[in-house]
Amino acid sequence: MDLILDYADSYILTPYVYPATCPEDNAFRQIISLFVITNLGAIVIYFLFATLGYYLLFDHKLKKHPQFLENQVQREIKHAVSSVPLMSIPTVVIFFAEVRGYSKLYSNIGDSPYGWFGVVFSMFSFLFFTDMCIYWIHRFLHHKILYKRFHKPHHTWKVTTPFASHAFHPVDGFLQSVPYHVYPFLFPLHKVTYLGLYVFVNIWSVSIHDGDCRIPNLLKPIINGAAHHTDHHLYFDYNYGQYFTLWDRIGGSYKNPSSFEGQGPHAYLKKLANGHENKKLPGGHETKNK
Repeated sequence: MDLILDYADSYILTPYVYPATCPEDNAFRQIISLFVITNLGAIVIYFLFATLGYYLLFDHKLKKHPQFLENQVQREIKHAVSSVPLMSIPTVVIFFAEVRGYSKLYSNIGDSPYGWFGVVFSMFSFLFFTDMCIYWIHRFLHHKILYKRFHKPHHTWKVTTPFASHAFHPVDGFLQSVPYHVYPFLFPLHKVTYLGLYVFVNIWSVSIHDGDCRIPNLLKPIINGAAHHTDHHLYFDYNYGQYFTLWDRIGGSYKNPSSFEGQGPHAYLKKLANGHENKKLPGGHETKNK
């Protein structure tokens, strides 16, 4: 994050915002700047990619699904926008520690003991490490002690849109982001790589909520995509993973996506359109055509 902070200091904050008497390495200034940058960045990424996903990938026919809530998109956006500033508070504390040099982030390839190989390897290890950690954090959040208080708000959305991607309780959202922040304190990581991965994980979070279940057949057993995450929202205790199906398979929580079996939300809508009644909704609920 110090790359973004340095850029902001050089071109915006030092010349136009802060007085000359406030040095760039002032701790209070850095915290305030990081808070503003983190929130602006999160909101821009959220609205940019959620909007693209909503208009380019999300099937708007899904809004006719019985489990799609009234004014759901507006409610998802309101929830996300109100949660992001609160989620950012502990996040900024971690970013501040990074800026002050307590992490293992590095700027030059020469600072890596493994050169370019280390940079490439860190990308894969970052994904593996965070996928593993998020799986267990996410599953733990489904425990009855924590679920109702912290994770249930995100499961308000049974048939999600991309705007549900950041619509978490602040504690829930931060806990599931902890692995991203912990990694560079445990393992060396290039600063540009870290920034790119941070943007990527936010885009991925949007993508698995967009309801677009298309995925190459070769990757279906491996990648935890929108089809898998759609069933997580519908059936509750399956497919906790973030990128891959590995930990769901290890943890016994893997479910082959209903969309791959012709039983997903789109198939349900087709049955309704054909006039079938008393169709059972995912999760055991029933509905009737009116």
